[in-house]
Amino acid sequence: MNSKKFKISKNALQSLIDHLKAEGFKTIGPKVSRNAIVYDEIDSLDDFPIGIGDEQEAGKYKLKKNPYPTLFGFASSPHSWKQFLFLAQEKIFSFRSPLNNNEAPSIEPPMFQSTPLAFIGVRSCDLHALSIQNRVFQEGPYIHSGYKVRSQHLFILAVNCTHPSATCFCSSMGTGPKAKKGYDLLLTEIVESNKAPYYVIEPGTACGEELLSLIQKENVSEEELNKEQQTLKEAEQKITRQLDTHGIKELLYNNLNHPRWEQTALRCLSCANCTFVCPTCFCSTLIDIPRKANEVERWMVWDSCFSLEFTHTPSGSTRKTVLARYRQWMTHKLASWIDQFGTSGCVGCGRCITWCPVGIDITEEAAIIRKTSPIEKLS
Repeated sequence: MNSKKFKISKNALQSLIDHLKAEGFKTIGPKVSRNAIVYDEIDSLDDFPIGIGDEQEAGKYKLKKNPYPTLFGFASSPHSWKQFLFLAQEKIFSFRSPLNNNEAPSIEPPMFQSTPLAFIGVRSCDLHALSIQNRVFQEGPYIHSGYKVRSQHLFILAVNCTHPSATCFCSSMGTGPKAKKGYDLLLTEIVESNKAPYYVIEPGTACGEELLSLIQKENVSEEELNKEQQTLKEAEQKITRQLDTHGIKELLYNNLNHPRWEQTALRCLSCANCTFVCPTCFCSTLIDIPRKANEVERWMVWDSCFSLEFTHTPSGSTRKTVLARYRQWMTHKLASWIDQFGTSGCVGCGRCITWCPVGIDITEEAAIIRKTSPIEKLS
């Protein structure tokens, strides 16, 4: 793959979107809705949060005005891209019982018809999250049919993150802020004083290279490449939150009775915000919806390990306390996920910190357990 970089303007970026739409893609990108930057269907760059950024801290989020007309001058959204592939609600099948003895019961799976999707503005942390979800839903023995259909023709126009928030810790997880793989095209937005932003772009796949050939572009100068590198270096320096991942799996496995779990449980509302904003969480449950006297539909809907009913069995819930549910979430995310899928379940996007109503910080929790662990040396 030719990794040659080019310089494009905002108009050329609009042309990219126009070509994707002309080829039948549903284009999805960032836009402002209800005082937050979310991901939704977009028609043009006019839908973008032009000149709008965000400020994030534990339990806090607000929009702000940027000094320049940026398109990507913000950090992670409360939305993640998983909502377009792993749907929050999806019908699994319809069951019809016979009305008379001459009929047989029938089970009808849904017809999966999906418009090809184009994601515009995917950050490196979310590229890693998409890779994790692909592994969960497509590489195991039980493939999620709907997810597979929706992801088959996915086009990803990624963007290097140049405006990380105070809750980001992707550099600790090796997932950002610079994107390295998993995209068709990759942008870096370059802002200079008293000038309109421009974009350094490079292809990551043959499909991206083909689309790039259709738009107006120019070669990048050495000075502009240096400016890109400086911008990315400054972005990484802005990431001050850290999570020490050395021996994290063993640390948590060896401290299941640590007193910190109880202290955190006293704060935790068990609201499940952290799991719903997380780009990798995949918990779901099944519900049956009667449609007719002889017909019922089975639906898969998002669920959370923070829900008391999630672990309900005929003998009751297996995790009756908030302590047990919070410990399950954090140890699964940072420890047992590694055993299941060969990677951490956390990409360091910081969403769970920002959108926790009481500001519980997974990096702080791990650091406290590490600092006060009775285990002197981790294997």
